Amino acid sequence: MKKETLILGIESSCDETAVSVVRNGKEMLSNVVASQIESHKRFGGVVPEIASRHHVEQITIVLEEALEQAGVTMADIDAIAVTEGPGLVGALLIGVNAAKTLAFIHNKPLIGVHHIAGHIYANRFETEMQFPLLSLVVSGGHTELVIMREHGRFDIIGETRDDAAGEAYDKVARTLGLTYPGGVQIDKLAATGEDSFHFPRAMIDDASYDFSFSGLKSSFINTVHNLRQKEMALNEADLAASFQASVVDVLVAKTIRAAKEYDVKQLLLAGGVAANRGLRERLTEQVVSELPDVTLIIPPLSLCGDNAAMIAAAGTIMYEQGVFSDLAMNANPGLLFEDTYGA
Repeated sequence: MKKETLILGIESSCDETAVSVVRNGKEMLSNVVASQIESHKRFGGVVPEIASRHHVEQITIVLEEALEQAGVTMADIDAIAVTEGPGLVGALLIGVNAAKTLAFIHNKPLIGVHHIAGHIYANRFETEMQFPLLSLVVSGGHTELVIMREHGRFDIIGETRDDAAGEAYDKVARTLGLTYPGGVQIDKLAATGEDSFHFPRAMIDDASYDFSFSGLKSSFINTVHNLRQKEMALNEADLAASFQASVVDVLVAKTIRAAKEYDVKQLLLAGGVAANRGLRERLTEQVVSELPDVTLIIPPLSLCGDNAAMIAAAGTIMYEQGVFSDLAMNANPGLLFEDTYGA
């Protein structure tokens, strides 16, 4: 293997069309993202068919821009990594077929990457990974605690049993009439409010590392409906702060306990909700006070959301380990870790 490895990453699992060129798994030469937020905002969430159409329109434009910014051509690329799943099937298909076409035309290895593995590997742009490590993955579709003892091996020790944290954020935001993406709006409001409603901390004392946010979401929605029925004023800041305090309390408590039990060297935050200020601040405080020998790694805001650099980073490990896909690879909206990595 040559000293320098260049991986082209493609991500289209939801509402961002992204292409990136990454050197040696941890140096971004380019990371171009075409967001669709404005298109979906009026619907209060992502509309799959609209997302797919936008991916079709943007994929070649984003690809050309990523190569130009990186100052490379397809001849310089060692392999093409693409999000195979999970995600919206129509959106995934655009990226997968673009990657397969490029791999075929340019005779390059093809690598199907698990979307959540990408979020975890976004942290590698901050610092090199040290094992064993624990990653708290928090996004619109996932809430998981993942142990890694080596590159490319993932052991899920806890996951959500119903709504993911990010999904709950979006639902309560819609209840308050906030615009999409709702999680950002709730986080901003929470910073100005107080935890005066004291919503339930579901499963916080449960022996497992699983999560549940459906009951919290229902409690929030019922509280808002009751206040409206009584024609009482809504203190949106306090409602947001109370909701966020419940989510953060559970996430942080279980994460700290897992980090202690598994005696990890690093704690990684990953996923779109990793951009949440309340979560970042609380986790930082708790690690300092309770895990003085553990290094907390949080990706920059630009790498918390969906992007292709994270896919290229995860793909680099698979390239180094000789884990490739063939041209029969298809979009897999329900892809599991074990389907990709044999964990």
